[in-house]
Amino acid sequence: MPSGPSKTPRRAKQASAKKASAKKAKTPGGNAVVPQLAQPPAAELVTRTKEIHRRLSKAQPNPQVELDHENAWQLLVATILAARSNDRIINSITPALFERFPTPTELARADLEQVEHLVKRSGFFRQKAKAIKATAQAVVENFGGEVPKTMAALVTLPGVARKTANVVLSSAFDTGAGIVVDLHVTRLVERLGMTTDKDARRIEALLCALFPRRAWAKVGHRLVLHGRHVCTARKPRCGRCPINELCPSASEEPAGRWTERARWEQVRTESRGTVDPAEE
Repeated sequence: MPSGPSKTPRRAKQASAKKASAKKAKTPGGNAVVPQLAQPPAAELVTRTKEIHRRLSKAQPNPQVELDHENAWQLLVATILAARSNDRIINSITPALFERFPTPTELARADLEQVEHLVKRSGFFRQKAKAIKATAQAVVENFGGEVPKTMAALVTLPGVARKTANVVLSSAFDTGAGIVVDLHVTRLVERLGMTTDKDARRIEALLCALFPRRAWAKVGHRLVLHGRHVCTARKPRCGRCPINELCPSASEEPAGRWTERARWEQVRTESRGTVDPAEE
């Protein structure tokens, strides 16, 4: 008997469509889009966040990233190196690294073993050395040796995801393309009763929905610094926290007015945690 019409073309077309869809989902460009929430945040959380924003803005009028840098290129490299490390260690490493390889072109041509030696104390140094060298090559080959100024372009660089791109855009270019989400921010939003989600992209979506877009660049830094110097992992300084009354996880009664606590946080963060006004 003659066989019926072949279904191979249709199946092939469906398979091709699925493959194309999967490829599109994996492309870096998808990370350039501002994350969106499936549903808007609760009204109570919106109201409370407005007050949190007001108080943190008072406590940190001009927040700064704590990675030392002189330009966007140095900040990009430092941020990549800072993964699973801390800023103080990275700040002790980068001067020698940038003295030896001051530009993307020079780092792109560098001997990998020399780079590994210079970044060894950053942890996972072999992977990081490969990452910054590959990033340098991509910056030279694709962007004329200049760090790109958009999220869409930055996330095409090897090892650069939204967190790193947000740090560079907000600090080097004062551009709010999103909000930085790191371990400090993840801990902070849970303590504040915003979300228990651990996914950085979904947390960023929530924060972008809660905070005004014009403030995104500074909001990310404020949250990171608040988590680093006030709402710390082991011993949060709840009594000194300017947003104590707004936090369901506060373990101490607030000390004095919130404006006084905001001043304490300003001194604390601007000194990078080296000055504690309460102990002076």
